[in-house]
Amino acid sequence: MNLLKISGSPHVHTDNSVKGIMYGVIYAMIPALLVSIYFFGLDAIRVTVLSVVMCLLVEYLIQKYVLKTTVTISDGSAIITGILLAFNVPSNLPWHIILIGAIVAIGIGKMSFGGVGKNIFNPALVGRVFLLISFPVQMTSWPIPVPLGGKALTDAITGPTPLGIMKEGLSAGKTVSEIMPQIPDYVQNMLVGFQGGSLGEVSALALLLGAIYMLIRKIITWHTPVAFIGSAFIFASILYLMDPARFVDPFFHMLTGGMMLGVFFMATDMVTSPMSAKGQLIFGAGAGILTILIRVFGAYPEGVSFAILIMNAFVPLLDRGFKPKRFGEVVKA
Repeated sequence: MNLLKISGSPHVHTDNSVKGIMYGVIYAMIPALLVSIYFFGLDAIRVTVLSVVMCLLVEYLIQKYVLKTTVTISDGSAIITGILLAFNVPSNLPWHIILIGAIVAIGIGKMSFGGVGKNIFNPALVGRVFLLISFPVQMTSWPIPVPLGGKALTDAITGPTPLGIMKEGLSAGKTVSEIMPQIPDYVQNMLVGFQGGSLGEVSALALLLGAIYMLIRKIITWHTPVAFIGSAFIFASILYLMDPARFVDPFFHMLTGGMMLGVFFMATDMVTSPMSAKGQLIFGAGAGILTILIRVFGAYPEGVSFAILIMNAFVPLLDRGFKPKRFGEVVKA
């Protein structure tokens, strides 16, 4: 007798497979990875390889010896977590901290919920926030990019990010116009990648190329990214119009920090984002507003990671509130 098999999300009713979708996301991250290697040299490779290998190892050991279930490390999901975790940390991060982040991301953020398709929170962000809270100094020491393979780890020169410069200046009582000369050509620098920050957030252009690829492949939809960027831009614009001396222009928020990385590669995670289009719009809008709130009024200069994790917690409610029509359901006039 044939029985229906009930499994965890994602549920994709096409010829696509979980493995195919996961590797599509990996291909989309290649431009940003290449840019990070160009600006941070061997350190970018070191951080990425350590993160990916540890994520694969932790998932294998838990599935093999703890859960005693089928090992699925070949589906690409652990590789994505490893790359995203590497994209969310500085290139000079010590090796043991990278390993701790990978253990937390996979062990706590993913496998504690049962594995792929069952986790509530984005695993890479769980690892990133854990490291930020546990190792704040190491996680906020940003090497200055040096094109064509910069200096080695021991010789790296560190400096603040544009968001950090802005946050520190405003806290000191300076106006935005007084702080801006310290961040010359931030639009050009952030588009190309010549700006300090985490590995995966230094080039908005490279991230946009990956996003276009995923949209063409229909790996992601436009709902969450448009709502995320739109709400953040509108909210930042309102604040800027209210007081341009205290609040920076919205384009600064769009191009700096982890905005583009979070919008296209973490908020769109099909496991931890709503299933319906309406739910995705609300999810993205909430994450965008929270990001600006944390950046402007919070203690940290960055807020993308916290905003997405907070909205991840609301996904079950959004899925319950915006259920798709059942097959055969009669719609009342």
